[in-house]
Amino acid sequence: MTFFIAWFVLFMQFLWKYLEDLVGKGLDTLVLLEFFTYASAHLVTMALPLSVLLASIMLMGNLGENYELAAIKASGVSLQRLMRPLIILSVLTSVGAFLFSNYVAPIADLKLGSLIYDITNQKPALNIKEGVYYDGIDGYVLRVSKKEKDGKTVHNIFIYDHTEHKGNVKLVYAEKGKLEMSKDENFLLVSLFNGSAYEEMKPNRPNGQNRPFVRTEFKEEFIRMDLTDFKMSRTKEDLFKDNYKMMNVFQLQANIDTIEAEIQLRKKEFGNQMQRNIGFNSNLISTPNSYIPISFKGDVLSLLNKQDKIRTIDASMNMIRGNKNYTEASINDFKARKHMIVRSDMEWHGRFTLSIACLVLFFIGAPLGAIVRKGGLGMPVVLSVLFFLSYHIVSTTGEKFAKEEVWQPIAGMWLSTFVFLPIGAFLTFKATTDSKLLELDFYLSPFKKIFARKK
Repeated sequence: MTFFIAWFVLFMQFLWKYLEDLVGKGLDTLVLLEFFTYASAHLVTMALPLSVLLASIMLMGNLGENYELAAIKASGVSLQRLMRPLIILSVLTSVGAFLFSNYVAPIADLKLGSLIYDITNQKPALNIKEGVYYDGIDGYVLRVSKKEKDGKTVHNIFIYDHTEHKGNVKLVYAEKGKLEMSKDENFLLVSLFNGSAYEEMKPNRPNGQNRPFVRTEFKEEFIRMDLTDFKMSRTKEDLFKDNYKMMNVFQLQANIDTIEAEIQLRKKEFGNQMQRNIGFNSNLISTPNSYIPISFKGDVLSLLNKQDKIRTIDASMNMIRGNKNYTEASINDFKARKHMIVRSDMEWHGRFTLSIACLVLFFIGAPLGAIVRKGGLGMPVVLSVLFFLSYHIVSTTGEKFAKEEVWQPIAGMWLSTFVFLPIGAFLTFKATTDSKLLELDFYLSPFKKIFARKK
């Protein structure tokens, strides 16, 4: 129950984020169902840890609130023994979370990313309004003064034909018209009645000032407009497969090894190229007309005439500029490859942090519920949201530091675990020793005594 509550909240937030891209584009029901399915799988990775935290608080809180936890302890069953089956279930949940994030989530992210790209690049659905110029159809601009209730019959329709890309040289006007879609919805069929067509022709002479003008009147005219651009074209998923978020741990590790090998190869190529450009291994300095030993101590340029001196300086400056550009390009290439390694390494660790997060949040939620002794959807929801937000903030901070290469990926991705694991151990210890640390009555009892004396 808690999983579907958490998933629904996250799903509505995700849907609100892409609502503007979904509305008004005439998407098929199957496309929307496909989008919702992949989005649902994508959100499992966030909903599962939150649901484990909330469920564990509710479970132990209900036992404590109904004094069942006290009865269990009074019968000689310790809290550790009571939590043993829950720990086993949490471990199985963590294993399932890892398998899901490693094998299912990358496929869902791949299909979701491809689908979102296609939806965001999809043209809005055909929507011609009264008194508004509509330019959504390639090569045409339409304006209708009035539309009847059937949505097809229009009055005083203007059609500007830009199919030849010559500007407003063709105009069609009709007193009445009818807009219909073809059966395959690839064309807009426009039937026009009682109108005129105006076309401005090319001048008779190349530099002539006179431009012929043609006017044609008709009782009935028919225009077919191509609407194939309004159909959503699906991009090949292979274009997105190289994204680190769409790989499992084995593919990520192979990608990291490949990039590291490429970096070593590029470094070797850079060194060889710089040696060839600068010529450090040569025993002679080459000039346009002679060779001078490197051991020469004087001014090399003084040995050259004015023309050779100019040529030598120009050649040296060109070599320096070329080496500088080559070095800057190589540095940028190394930085880009290093960034790809960091992001892949972060994603590799992220596959494991999800499953560990389920365990860590369980060891926070179960003892917290035993201490608070409040069940239902009241206090447990408040506590779970507070702890989950804190966990998410710490996790996001660590990811940001790792992404900006301030920290190592392993430190950034495991920061939340390192912070909240001791908290879970502390709460478990307090719950085992029947601590009243988080009981509200523990803090209110002194005030109750004061008010009782005054009364």
